[in-house]
Amino acid sequence: MGKITAAITGVQGYLPEHVLTNKDLEKLVDTNDEWITTRTGIKERRIAKDQSTSDMAAEAVKGLLAKTNNTPEDIDLVIVATVTPDYPFPSTANVVCDKVGMSNAWGYDLKAACSGFLYAITTGAKFIESGHHKKVIVIGVDKMSSIIDYEDRATCVIFGDGAGAILLEPNEEGNGVVDSILRSDGSGRKYLIQPAGGSVNPPSHETVDKRMHYVHQEGKQVFKFAVTNMAEVSAEIMEKNNLSSDDVDWLVPHQANLRIIDATANRMGLPKEKVMINIQKYGNTTAGTLPLCLWDWEPQLKKGDNIILSAFGGGFTWGAVYLKWAYNS
Repeated sequence: MGKITAAITGVQGYLPEHVLTNKDLEKLVDTNDEWITTRTGIKERRIAKDQSTSDMAAEAVKGLLAKTNNTPEDIDLVIVATVTPDYPFPSTANVVCDKVGMSNAWGYDLKAACSGFLYAITTGAKFIESGHHKKVIVIGVDKMSSIIDYEDRATCVIFGDGAGAILLEPNEEGNGVVDSILRSDGSGRKYLIQPAGGSVNPPSHETVDKRMHYVHQEGKQVFKFAVTNMAEVSAEIMEKNNLSSDDVDWLVPHQANLRIIDATANRMGLPKEKVMINIQKYGNTTAGTLPLCLWDWEPQLKKGDNIILSAFGGGFTWGAVYLKWAYNS
């Protein structure tokens, strides 16, 4: 028996129907299409008007199960990466299991902001590698519109809603998650944070009046830190695994800002043809960006492709995952 690795055997996304364009945002705040596009690369984003985070996640999972010929009862574990859970408790993972009928699965939420999917796939892979779990679903999902202030032009132009889900299963051919480098630095929390709603600032009239339940971001500091660390950790995982730019088939970068994506690709020596970019369509869906990229590009992926996923998020959190694709679409 070969070494067991955790391979992605299916990927599915879900996006709300409502589209919020840059032109629409011009009616809400003092901004314009050219300003948004030049600084972020975003043209439009999806907004979940009458759906919760678990609703979007459940739709992605239903599609994933149908696509991979699995029943809800087949699933052992569900990990949901999100910063916009349905409730403080119970976990969104438990709600998704109930909505989909995954009665044999246990689950939990993982909170690492935009790096959430990286943390979650690495964690899910360990359960597979242990031999105790055969089918693990990892979901990256966020309803960012629920915590965005649409009077704050610094943040409302960036974020959108969406969900992506993958199925992890054992593999003995060497495909799947090969390596990961994950980092965090809590001193960066002041630059990208939702100030209220937790134990430091519980909900009150004052916190609501001060608009403290929305995302607060100091863009210049976040950009500076993200450009440096997302690029460096991506190069680091290549060096650690003796990969040249020719060896890497695809970079799957977090879709936060086109300039950060370009800086990461340049640091890795990769041409644009090897970089998955859909930020122009969906904006920053936080934990949803990486699986949504995999979903969009799935038809182009080939068994054995070397793929590097890279992200940076609030906290600060950042990291990279190296995996080998396990199937031909």
